[in-house]
Amino acid sequence: MLAGSAHSHALEPGYLEIIPAENDQWQVTWRKPQVSGKAMEIDAVLPAGCAPRRGGTPRFDGRAYVSGWITVCETPIWEGDIFIEKLQSTATDVLVRFVSEPGAPATTLRLTPDAPSARLPAAQTSWSVLTSYIALGVDHILAGIDHLLFVFALLLLVPDRRNLIWAITAFTVSHSMTLALATTGWISLPMPPVEAVIALSIAFLAVEVVTKNANRKTMMQRSPWLVAFAFGLLHGLGFASALQDIGLPHSEIPLALLAFNIGIETGQLMFVACLLIVAFILGKTGATRAISETKVGGVGLTVAGYAIGSVAAFWTVERTVAFFG
Repeated sequence: MLAGSAHSHALEPGYLEIIPAENDQWQVTWRKPQVSGKAMEIDAVLPAGCAPRRGGTPRFDGRAYVSGWITVCETPIWEGDIFIEKLQSTATDVLVRFVSEPGAPATTLRLTPDAPSARLPAAQTSWSVLTSYIALGVDHILAGIDHLLFVFALLLLVPDRRNLIWAITAFTVSHSMTLALATTGWISLPMPPVEAVIALSIAFLAVEVVTKNANRKTMMQRSPWLVAFAFGLLHGLGFASALQDIGLPHSEIPLALLAFNIGIETGQLMFVACLLIVAFILGKTGATRAISETKVGGVGLTVAGYAIGSVAAFWTVERTVAFFG
């Protein structure tokens, strides 16, 4: 039941691109996320001076529902507001990429449920790219339950603070490498098998949690940083898939890539900090000491391992079936 409701990346960001065509015409591309096999019930609405303001029936491209159209604007498009209809009723964001004229740098905006509309600026700023892609990275990691489960399992397996720091650092370095390589086109792998192996990596850690034995040192216990580094390479490819879907501003690729990666690390640190705060509070209340003096601690670790493993196993089967299907 948990696995069925906790689909990783269930709420990918939407993506709206507006680029100049000719005269007063603009080429519009609109990608709506998929939710439960259907297009998310949001829609992009252009400024009042443009016609048509909405696209036609979208088509499914394997990851999202896409529509494209040519609009004619009687007044400059940046003098009106774009609006994402029903975005305020969702838990996702929409990234807007706008080019004011041929050859001009792209402007990147981020629309959220709290701010579903915005006025298109006529010029690109590095600050808008930085803030938009950092926020996008934070949202992506916090919505990616599979990545968070991996980090959580890592915390359960590596109680030693020094080894934990090394393991998280190795995970960060490795997924940053493959994120950059895949996004810039140096690595190209089909995502369905990659997503399946990512789920399998979580199942591997869950098995380690359940079978953890102080008298038998596995590779994970001997060199946690090495295992975290290896699996981080796979998770970086997963991060890159989301970034490739929404695209990078051509004139600010290094900055956008850096900002997205900073956002991912920020979200990851936020998650780890929350877990450590909970552990600290339990320690202050004496719960940690009480657990360590009984067998409850071992039982709790086993239950956590089986819960993580069950979800990961479901994802592995689901993604493998989808790949071969």
